[in-house]
Amino acid sequence: MPVYLDHAATTPLRPEARDAWLAAHEVLGNPSSIHGAGQAARRLLEDARERLAEVLGCQPIEVVLTSGGTEATNLALKGLWWSREPSTDAIVLPDGEHHATLDTVAWLTRSAEARVRPVGLDALGRIPVAAFAAELPHAALATALVANNEVGTVQDAAGLARASAEAGVPLHLDAVSALGQVDVDFSGWRGAGDGPGGLVALSVSAHKVGGPVGVGAAVVSRHARLTPLQHGGGQQRGLRAGTQDAAGAAAFAAAAIAAETERERETVRLEGLRRRLVHGILGAIPTARLLGDPDDRLPGNAHVLFPGAAGETLLFLLDMAGISVSTGSACQAGVAEPSHVVLALGLDDRAARSVLRLTLGRTSTEDDVDAVLAALPSAYERAVASGARSAGGS
Repeated sequence: MPVYLDHAATTPLRPEARDAWLAAHEVLGNPSSIHGAGQAARRLLEDARERLAEVLGCQPIEVVLTSGGTEATNLALKGLWWSREPSTDAIVLPDGEHHATLDTVAWLTRSAEARVRPVGLDALGRIPVAAFAAELPHAALATALVANNEVGTVQDAAGLARASAEAGVPLHLDAVSALGQVDVDFSGWRGAGDGPGGLVALSVSAHKVGGPVGVGAAVVSRHARLTPLQHGGGQQRGLRAGTQDAAGAAAFAAAAIAAETERERETVRLEGLRRRLVHGILGAIPTARLLGDPDDRLPGNAHVLFPGAAGETLLFLLDMAGISVSTGSACQAGVAEPSHVVLALGLDDRAARSVLRLTLGRTSTEDDVDAVLAALPSAYERAVASGARSAGGS
């Protein structure tokens, strides 16, 4: 049986999400139409929005449905930039962010003369709140991951939001990797403030919690100043025009509710599997090293450095054995580059090319762990030998 240990890239579609998606397609109507059929679709859509808001800790009106986490992040960052105070031109950007954020900010620096105020990570992949706060004064906006999508370190989202609120700077949090694995609480993190500063936007995606690909959401505070990316219809507070995907929203809501319902129980189970996996890897390959925070990390994430072995070689050897893992973010798949996250931890280029990300999820079992532990030692030996041959011939 194939072994899938790449749940950080995408997760299997949940039966609840599939059933909700199919059932929603039996409801004919455009949610913006005022006739009976349209209003039936509207009720389905708004019910999904309410259920998503329940999971995300926000108000239903604050849920802006998108095509995924990348669009949600673009909407938040570009929308906040274009609505900024004219006297501000800096974006506070921690190292090691997801490429949806990095590439959007890079575009803003090229096209809109934005300046980046970087914030370094510590050796465990944490964003130091004090260092983050020091870069906030008079910034246009700030952004950060709730949990690092590669090394799995969970950040102090409440602390980052509090620092942003105190500085009066609007903050976007990327919760794509965190949803379903940590308690995502938009209102709790934002606090009682009613100004445009502090936490004002948050990104999530359905396929990371067992929903369909192509559905996501940006939680946008009612107090945020945000310029839309597209126009034409005025849907969703005018922030995201276009006919809304009621079926996608229903499927996303079903998946998010299911993930939240089982989250605490699954956390215990996945942490147990991860500890067994990591213990087995380090026992068989003593030079291997777990990266990221050993405790405050996503429960199913094991990001491991394998000295002397190219991560891509290990990936292909494991794939030949029927085991799916990754070397980092799937958004950069096929690009032979060192992990920017590993470099942000202070490690060198060689180390950044010698990592694997093994991520467990709701379908992972003890047998999956056994399969990896059985296949990995020989794959590592072959990868090291391959690297030595390549170095000798260069």
